[in-house]
Amino acid sequence: MRQARELRLVDMTDARSDAERLLRRFASDTNLLIAGRPMRVAGEGPVAEALTGMLAAMGARVDVTDAPAHAERDLTRDTVVFDIDTGAITMGGEPTGGRGDAAGRLDFAAAHMPVSTAIAAELAQQGTVRGLSVGVSMTLEPKTANLALLLAQAGATVAVYAHPDETDTAVAQALRDRGVPVDASAEVTPAQELEAALQFIDRGFDVLVDDGSHITRLSHEHRPHQVSRWIGATEETTSGLAPLRHMQDAGVLATGVIAVNDAITKTGFDNRYGTGQSCVLAIADLLADAGVSVRDQPALVIGYGPVGVGVAAHLRALGVDVSVSEIDPARALLALHDGFRVDTADALAEGALVVSATGWPATVSADLTDAAAAVAVAGGVPGEIAWHGALTPVAPHVERTATGTLIVDRGGCINVTAAEGNPIEIMDLSFATQLAAIAEVVQTRPTVGVHPLSDSAVTHVAATAAHVRGIALEPGATRASAGSTDWRSPRYTVGRPPFPSPDGS
Repeated sequence: MRQARELRLVDMTDARSDAERLLRRFASDTNLLIAGRPMRVAGEGPVAEALTGMLAAMGARVDVTDAPAHAERDLTRDTVVFDIDTGAITMGGEPTGGRGDAAGRLDFAAAHMPVSTAIAAELAQQGTVRGLSVGVSMTLEPKTANLALLLAQAGATVAVYAHPDETDTAVAQALRDRGVPVDASAEVTPAQELEAALQFIDRGFDVLVDDGSHITRLSHEHRPHQVSRWIGATEETTSGLAPLRHMQDAGVLATGVIAVNDAITKTGFDNRYGTGQSCVLAIADLLADAGVSVRDQPALVIGYGPVGVGVAAHLRALGVDVSVSEIDPARALLALHDGFRVDTADALAEGALVVSATGWPATVSADLTDAAAAVAVAGGVPGEIAWHGALTPVAPHVERTATGTLIVDRGGCINVTAAEGNPIEIMDLSFATQLAAIAEVVQTRPTVGVHPLSDSAVTHVAATAAHVRGIALEPGATRASAGSTDWRSPRYTVGRPPFPSPDGS
């Protein structure tokens, strides 16, 4: 093992640090998405310039004005204004940070989940889930609570389970107070954790909504008679689909599963924009509490799948020097063409902030951890990182190895175990996709196996999102139906007879 060393520090009072603090405060106060949001920076100078650059790099629709924030008169409900002179952050003219208690956070999230609300209203109108029992096994925070409430409002009998590390106790109680049973607690022993999970399974469901396929797999192992009564299940994550596909190949899977994760309305947004923003800003928050900036060291992102793409982009937006390591040659090429240095982890980890974005166990060995300045996990599964020896507490969710490496949240799924999960609008889109998948399970009764969500369902979710978010689409036929029915090349027309019409004329 290498010798203990001091972390290289930067000036945390410079303009970029001040800008980063404002950005992180907005995300912490609201749990809202930066990408796509209208934002204004009121004021001038280095902090305004740095903040404008960071916001733009994260995908915000940002403009700059030298007028003070209180002078703005044309703000939409979603427009965020950063007042550089006072440090105030407002949205729609109102100060951010006033969500209140758990019930208030539920209501705030619900107000920013119009896509899920619209899809759930369709399910209610059509009676799709009326009288059915739906189990929701996901990270329990305000967005998941609203998914459960929307299903209940659509006529389903709903129960919720979450792992202790992924349970917001106050939100769990707020959900119980609104009539939804919750088999989850943040303070249980491992034996009690298994008991709670089995108690949840034994409620007996028609449809299971799963994240990580933990309950799906546990049901196959301990409660196969419950699996046999399911109409089907849905799966939210990449790491959850992999073992389900192994089960299918081995002939063990006993239910039909809709792969929600593979829909572009989930992976195309949740992983890149949601996990990217929430994990990077959570890491930045925790390291700042330990007196370290994410820009103190270069960063190495291991894995350039959808999560790694988002993590690398958001680290770069904060001004971090980012490199990437990959085992997949095509993804390595993508990283190279996105402007990142690509090499092996051994070649890039020395003195770096290492972020594992693979979702695979044993990604970061203890020896690789020894070489790094800090190590964290984005997304994540148990055992994704390792280290030698005992850890010494440095700050909340941050510990130090004997060799000086900072371990962030012991390799936990950082945006869940140490923050409030992905931004609300991102989970709105993901949960709208989940609702569409639930409807497809009920309507199609899928055969045993892992199945994609139909193109028509994905398109409907995307079109609903575009409509409720005020996005104007080009009028006319869809790409699938656009153009002539004549399939022949238009390049060669000499001597060609007319193409017959469908009726043969």
